[in-house]
Amino acid sequence: MAHLASGKLAENILILDLRKIDSAPSDFFVICTALSTSQSKAIFEEIYVTLKNKDIDTPKTEGTDSMDWILLDYFDVVVHIMSVEARNYFKLERIWSDAKFLTIENDEIVDFDKNILKEIYLVPTV
Repeated sequence: MAHLASGKLAENILILDLRKIDSAPSDFFVICTALSTSQSKAIFEEIYVTLKNKDIDTPKTEGTDSMDWILLDYFDVVVHIMSVEARNYFKLERIWSDAKFLTIENDEIVDFDKNILKEIYLVPTV
């Protein structure tokens, strides 16, 4: 899902591995930023249609009317497509700072250094 978002030029893509957090609502969050409502729609459609074509269950969705924060809930994975303003306001990375953070670099999923976020969101580092 993160690769699909990357293919639509989503920015600041993070994958949060929530499996070791008891109260987590899913196993993973994929969080990305869209710079416009048309980009939000394109990212949403890319993920939705691609996974539907692979016979993956249709997700619960929210936010497609405003495109400010779109949520696709695939149960084990929840995708958050957020505007810059919504991402800066809600700071999901801070709320779930106990998660393991991953990102995409050169089409590979790699560990993400939380120290980078510390300056932006004041996320405690482990």
